[in-house]
Amino acid sequence: MTVIDEKAPASTKHGHFKRDLAGLAVMVLFAIVFYLIFPNNLALLTRITAILLLVLSLDLVTGYCGVATLGHAALFGSGAYAAGIAAAHFGITEPITMVLIGALGGAAAGLLSGAIILRGHGLSQLVLSIAIIHLFHEAANKASTYTGGSDGLSGIAPDAVFGIFQFDLWGRTAYVFSIVILLVVFMLLRQLVQSPFGMLCRGIKEDPMRIRAMGASVRGTLLKMYTISGAVAGIGGALTAISTQVVGLDSLSFTMSAEALVMLVLGGVGSLYGAFIGTIVFMFFEDFVSAANPFHWLTLVGALLIAVVLCAPRGIYGTALERLPNLWKRRS
Repeated sequence: MTVIDEKAPASTKHGHFKRDLAGLAVMVLFAIVFYLIFPNNLALLTRITAILLLVLSLDLVTGYCGVATLGHAALFGSGAYAAGIAAAHFGITEPITMVLIGALGGAAAGLLSGAIILRGHGLSQLVLSIAIIHLFHEAANKASTYTGGSDGLSGIAPDAVFGIFQFDLWGRTAYVFSIVILLVVFMLLRQLVQSPFGMLCRGIKEDPMRIRAMGASVRGTLLKMYTISGAVAGIGGALTAISTQVVGLDSLSFTMSAEALVMLVLGGVGSLYGAFIGTIVFMFFEDFVSAANPFHWLTLVGALLIAVVLCAPRGIYGTALERLPNLWKRRS
């Protein structure tokens, strides 16, 4: 296992800080460019932002901790329903408060599902995660009084952000609001994965027996990360509820969980930037080919995935780091 000194020299920390600022600047630039290029398709861009938070949360547990899961949409959907129910049934319509409620809902779902999934290993973890996503889906379907069941939860009407910026039909406010939330969460996650706690999670992924011998609690650490992951996914779900003003059972679907894993693999597992790139590439490609060829678009998506796995086994970002070492000297 690679041992990383927690007391990193100031030059190393300064290098991380500069790379983080550069990454933040690039993301802001892309957000502005997308806004200018696709002014009539801001709903798709907002959707990509919400899904990106789901993929980032998945990377925390799969990429950094090595926990196999195919049920991460349960955390995303829990956040969406928590924010939606708070608005539709309890009149809590302030957008930032709804985001916080979504984070709490996702964190609670992460704590519950993590406590179950972490009892298994390898294949059994996948089976447990699949069972959990189906249980969450069925629970939301049966609790139709609060969730709307198969008809979906409607009646979500968020207030203006800070009482000034109303959510309009063009989706401009929703897009800017989601981008700001994404950037804040992304920078917090960058600090998290570079912290001693993040290094401990990487150590557990590489050699859990050694970490356990050092006296650290492996399951407790993983459960903490799973709860944090749930909060991030819940924020993504809350943004979906705010932007679309409706929450459906598709937010708790196995398909969403599987697609999130595909996006992560596409960009590069174990890298927040990889999750960022994989989500954007997959969703834009999916939207383009489904519009161009509505009958065979899944074939084209499958061909893209095969090409990436064969030509870039470490994902787009991971392979770029290998082939362009002077661009980034160290994998983030």
